[in-house]
Amino acid sequence: MHLARFPRAHFAHLPTPLEAAPRLGEALGGVNLFVKRDDCTGLAGGGNKTRKLEFLVGEALARGADTLVTQGAVQSNHVRQTAAAAARFGLACEVILETRTGSKAEDYNENGNVLLDRLLGAALRTVPGGSDMNAALEETAQAVRDRGGKPYVIPGGGSNAIGALGYADCARELMVQADAMGLKIDQIVTATGSAGTQAGLVAGLAVVGADVPVLGIGVRAPRPTQEGNVFKLAQETAALLGHPDRVAREQVVADCDYVGEGYGLVDQAVIEALKLAARTEGLLLDPVYSGKAMKGLIALAAQGRFEGRTVVFLHTGGAQGLFGYQSELEGKLA
Repeated sequence: MHLARFPRAHFAHLPTPLEAAPRLGEALGGVNLFVKRDDCTGLAGGGNKTRKLEFLVGEALARGADTLVTQGAVQSNHVRQTAAAAARFGLACEVILETRTGSKAEDYNENGNVLLDRLLGAALRTVPGGSDMNAALEETAQAVRDRGGKPYVIPGGGSNAIGALGYADCARELMVQADAMGLKIDQIVTATGSAGTQAGLVAGLAVVGADVPVLGIGVRAPRPTQEGNVFKLAQETAALLGHPDRVAREQVVADCDYVGEGYGLVDQAVIEALKLAARTEGLLLDPVYSGKAMKGLIALAAQGRFEGRTVVFLHTGGAQGLFGYQSELEGKLA
């Protein structure tokens, strides 16, 4: 893929481990399960956004930016990692947080990722759920310009073609690890929300010629919307890599039946998924992304979807957000 063509700030702990998860696989009915530990990327606790930020911050520095501007939901893992990247490179960080879930709980609004955002020095502004976040980003960027700064705007989740390069690289990395282990991967499963992780994986696998399907477990949008967003971004990413025709529509598959009541809202099946991963493999998932992806993996495994197959669950991180859900989880972890 010759990623050296693109500006990149190297700070992620790579390659992340690819670990067997035999006890969790057994609990899922005998799935040959491996976990790609992208919760271990290293930046302020790690997570999948760190891979994207290597390329986004690389471009920001190449353009002479002095301020990163981004947005996310209140307990955004992306915002935490962006604030950490800004601190690491001496950049200011302006953040717009959307009250997407409507929660008034003190722990949700003040603890978890929000506490870390403040610790990392980000300037936070909160807007109501349903706000035009693109307009809010531009408004904030203009305010930075008006005071003489040079903003670099990062979309929610770091999910544009530049950010998705991080997961094109992850696809290459994963195939190298699988080859070294003699492991034939039948299926990759991961959370899909802002689309960049799944799109980057699909584009990267297509460009290197690895015929491995990626299943995104949706955390917010209905399936037609989610698949459309992922496909568009995967095409853009493949084009950026010089192979615009490599991504086919059938390579983009999302299952959005496990969103529950909505983005960031926890149900008992998510709690059971958190407990199962923790108590079989010592894996800490988050309630919003990796927990819902595991909820989907558990349900699909029970339907026999992965019988006799080798599955890689890409762990997108986010355990820091658990501390924003203490009131939701209290009394439900026995």
